[in-house]
Formats: sequence, structure tokens, C-alpha cells
Amino acid sequence: MKGQWYTKKSLAVGLHLLFWALLFSFPYLLRPVMDNNASLRPHKNINGFYYLNFVNNFVRVLLFYANAYLLIPRLIYKKKYGQYLLVLLVALGVMLVWDRFFFNLFIEGFVYKVWNFFVFNLPFFFFIIITSAAFRMIRDRVKEDQRFKEKETENLKTELSFLRSQVSPHFMFNIMNNMVALARKRSDLLEPSLIKLSLLLRYMLYETDEKVSLQKEVEYLQSYLDLQRQRFGNNLKIMACMEKLDGNYEIEPMLLIPFVENAFKHGTGMMENPEIDIELKVEKNILSFSVRNTFDETSIEEKDKSSGIGLTNLQRRLALLYDNKHSLLITKQENWFIASLQIVLN
Repeated sequence: MKGQWYTKKSLAVGLHLLFWALLFSFPYLLRPVMDNNASLRPHKNINGFYYLNFVNNFVRVLLFYANAYLLIPRLIYKKKYGQYLLVLLVALGVMLVWDRFFFNLFIEGFVYKVWNFFVFNLPFFFFIIITSAAFRMIRDRVKEDQRFKEKETENLKTELSFLRSQVSPHFMFNIMNNMVALARKRSDLLEPSLIKLSLLLRYMLYETDEKVSLQKEVEYLQSYLDLQRQRFGNNLKIMACMEKLDGNYEIEPMLLIPFVENAFKHGTGMMENPEIDIELKVEKNILSFSVRNTFDETSIEEKDKSSGIGLTNLQRRLALLYDNKHSLLITKQENWFIASLQIVLN
């Protein structure tokens, strides 16, 4: 999704530069008027006041961005209001020392008065704090709205693809054929297979509108693997190690199954000793999920044309849903295709 014109970084930088240029030049724009004032003519070091204002503006710039990028996200957003007020008091004290030092450096014949500092600088101080806080909160709100709209658009675009990918017609066709064979044999495996397929479809269609428990997602994976084991029998080696989960973790639905389906799509067919290895564990709120499958390089391009959301779209979805809270590593080692995913869970 392309950003709107008002969200472009170049425009934001330009507005910042314009704002600070006006702030720094404001006293000089008024200088002709002030120089015509007879009461100011006797002050031979009037330029010292301009120099003092100039260096003080650097502190105000620093305060603006420190408040916007450090204090607001680290203290206000985390509701550490007491620490925030303490830091502001320290910043005001630093500004007082700074102002007094340069006052004595640039201005002669005047006695520095602390009261004058508060009269002239306190309004600027509050103005900088309020505007930088407003800037940060508006900026975060705009980014959050963009992310929400992008996520909503992405979900609408991929909804049908997910349905087609997670339980593809090819997969359903093979499972149903297998169940027909079980029915003819009057096998005891028919009933549990139908139950697994029913649970799989129920979960996919009715229980994935919002975040789901990680345990349910794992059960969905397990049902999918059981049906695939039944389908392939001894023609495919499937190793799955999914540790028992401790804690009520939640995850975005249908996030792990594309890796598994991709492994079945590329890890089966006319190849010797096909194998799929799956591992899932959670340690210190970090989900580690890896899928390994043997593959035939010559058949990948043809299979990629079939249904499925693909790894590119999957990476896009991860970026939207987990932003900087995930890492995905995809590698090829000899005849093995390996996808390793880590997600920081709440």
C-alpha cells in the first residue's frame, strides 16, 4: 500500500527544518523594529541577547526530540509519570545552568537573575514539551491507523488464498479418496479420520476471526499431520516434535500451517526417501518453529504455480502482525529446504 503524500518522510523532514528555521530566525526578523526602539539603543551588547537566544534554541531542539523519541515512549507510554516529571525537572535545571553560563559569556554589565530565566524560558519550556508530546502521539496514531488499514486490506486480499492454501482442493481430494478407501475396507480408522477432518474445517472456518490460543493452533497442525500421515503412509517420513505448552499463549490464526503445507507441496513427489521434519517449542515467551523438507530443485518452479499464499506473502503477513517481534530465516542446504521462525509471544 502506497503511503499518502502527508506521510512521506521528505515532507516531515522539510516541515521540521522549516519550523526550527523560523524559531531560530524569529528574533532577527524583529531586529529592525527593536533597533528603532530608543530604550534599547544604549545597550551596546544587545547582540549578546541574540547570541544567547541562539544557543538556547539548540537546547530546545534537543529537548523536543529527547521528549518525543525517548521520554514519551519509555516513560509516558509505560505510565512512569513520576519518573517523567523528575526528568523534566532535571532538564529544566540543566537549561538554567546552560542559560547562566552563556549569559555571563555573551552579556556584560548585567547581573544574572534566576527569576528572569523562569519568566522568559518557562513558557518556551512548556511549549516545547507540549508540542513534542503532541507530535509523538499524533505520529504514533497515524502510523497505527496506517498499520490497521494495511492489515485490514491484507486480510481481505488473502482471505480466499488462505482458504485455498490451508485446505487446498488437492489436499481435500486426496483425503476424501483415502476415506472412501477406508469405508470400502470398513476400517476402524474411518471414524477418527472424519472427526479430525471435521475439527480441522471447524477451526479454520469458525474459530480464526481473532487471535487464538497457541494450543489450538498446535492441535490444528497435529490434525493436519495425522491426515497427511494417513494419506502418504510409508511413502513419506514425517517427524513432528511439538513440546507440551506451558502458559496461555496466543497467536495469530493460520500462521504456522503455510510452512507445513509448503513442505508437503515441495517435499513430496517423485524423489527418493522424502522426509518432513517439524519442531515447535516455547522458551521464555519465544516461540521457535522450524520446518525441514527434502526437495527436488527441478520441480519447485512448476509447483509454485499451484495454489498457496507463498513465502513472500507469508513474510508480508508476519511483518504486519508482528512487526519487530519476529525473525524468519529460510535456507537451503544440499537437498533440504529449511524455514525457521521465531515469534515473541505476549
